[in-house]
Amino acid sequence: MKQLLLGLALFMGQTAYAQQAADAVAPEVATQGAFETLSPAVSAALDAKAAGRPVEASNWMVAAANPWAVQAGADVLQRGGTAADALVAVQAMLGLVEPQSSGLGGGAFLVYYDAESETLTTLDGRETAPLAATPRLFQDPQGEPLGFFDAVVGGLSVGTPGTPALMEQAHVRWGSLPWADLLTPAIELAEGGFPVSPRLAGLIENDKERLARFEETASYFLPEGEPLTVGETLVNADYADTLRQLAAEGATAFYTGEIAQDIVAAVQTAPGNPGVLSTLDLSVYAVKERAPVCASYRAHEVCGMGPPSSGALTVGQILGMLDGFDLSAGPADPQVRRLIGDASRLAFADRGRYMADSDYVPVPVEGLIDPAYLADRAGLLAGDAALDEVAPGAPVFDHTLNWADDVSLEFPSTSHFVIVDAAGNVASMTTTIENGFGSRLMVRGFLLNNELTDFSFRSHEDGVPIANRVEPGKRPRSSMAPTIVMKDGMPVLAIGSPGGSRIIGYVAESIIAHLDWGMDVQQAVSVPHAVNRFGTYDLEEGTAAEALADPLTALGFEVDTRALTSGLHAISIGPILQGGADPRREGIALGQ
Repeated sequence: MKQLLLGLALFMGQTAYAQQAADAVAPEVATQGAFETLSPAVSAALDAKAAGRPVEASNWMVAAANPWAVQAGADVLQRGGTAADALVAVQAMLGLVEPQSSGLGGGAFLVYYDAESETLTTLDGRETAPLAATPRLFQDPQGEPLGFFDAVVGGLSVGTPGTPALMEQAHVRWGSLPWADLLTPAIELAEGGFPVSPRLAGLIENDKERLARFEETASYFLPEGEPLTVGETLVNADYADTLRQLAAEGATAFYTGEIAQDIVAAVQTAPGNPGVLSTLDLSVYAVKERAPVCASYRAHEVCGMGPPSSGALTVGQILGMLDGFDLSAGPADPQVRRLIGDASRLAFADRGRYMADSDYVPVPVEGLIDPAYLADRAGLLAGDAALDEVAPGAPVFDHTLNWADDVSLEFPSTSHFVIVDAAGNVASMTTTIENGFGSRLMVRGFLLNNELTDFSFRSHEDGVPIANRVEPGKRPRSSMAPTIVMKDGMPVLAIGSPGGSRIIGYVAESIIAHLDWGMDVQQAVSVPHAVNRFGTYDLEEGTAAEALADPLTALGFEVDTRALTSGLHAISIGPILQGGADPRREGIALGQ
């Protein structure tokens, strides 16, 4: 039924309804794993999360979505490695133990603070559309958009992966330990095997029909035709071999030679849904350094990744519009939630109109977060009831453009981790293969992304082009929002989350919880979610947020109670480091 509604909405061109119908697909299952035997420190971190307490440390800290990955990063930091060294180890391990969310076959955004130079840098490791792609890539012969999973499963949705290049670039710039050493923990675990966690087992069971469509994927996740179960030992010798090649040759081994050829062969020969990725696309891929996008809020600068991500701009717009309002009444206050919800709706209206890959589409970055523009938009929040409707604003542009509203879809998967090392370097990285298990194509021990479905399936609307349409070499718009909050030129908070287009709401809400509601980072990432993007207020089922349903309805909102499985990880930075890990997933914070 949900797919039918989605197709109908896309056919009718109803932008907001299409996005709501798409995101109504259930997010990943929230489960807790049994990792207590990994180490005493991991056991203590799990206990702290269960008790709602932040983990504290004075030297270094790492928080990520799986204890195996956190342990790998902690071991690097314990040996004196930098945050950049640790992120390589964490990402390599996540690709093994959390393959449905991120890995070598995907892309990532990194926000990095270098303590020595006191500079903030953002690196764009987003996937790119193949050079053979056209704006009508996801349309049928009549020009109508394909159904979402008709586009996702197979080779058509696969973009050029960026994660291996980003890992290497971060290490070249800021690493200190040998590159090969950082991949060793994931190699050893891949060869020795690891126990399947409850979360991974549940996700495999839920997606077994799609995972079964491709032989290599099925043989790994569905041995003898049955889904892996909790506690089974999972060995991935192919992944270990891939990492050994990366350890010996660097990212070049991924983007040229046999690995690249195997990726392209899998994409171009995918049964029923081949894609157009080529070895040329892989060989010319490059990570891009981009200027951080920073917005002012409560005497802080909230900094993150600019286009092609919409994360920092939209989070910055939400917070910028709220800066003149008193939110201290807290998360249970309906008027506070009205302000946050309608500020988010206004920001999402601008996001749908203006935000895309700035290498292809001029994006009014400065205009969108200009204090005068945001103050003008904030004036729309002055009433005491929900806005009847919202529309994009008119930010200052250095020229005139006419764009149609976007209808791209983002599903909740992805992973986020944060790291602070002993020298004060900070990494905030969001990493993804897009939908859970990506394209479902597996090559050499890792899954390939379906990132191209983050583009708008429609290229035009009523003859007006859509900014986030598919174009050769272009990077699809993202909602990933890796964030570092600065005060007086120093980092005070690193945070981010998975969750599709709800990432933006999760991150903004947690920053408000920390800065306005006085919550520590564990409380901030655990606060019951209330998120509004396109008009409907999503309230997290089974939490105190459900009590907002009647008051928000009375204020004029449509309300939907549902699972909201974020994966927030955060570290507050001061004389003492405090780490928080989202209770909705298996991750922990670990420090010393």
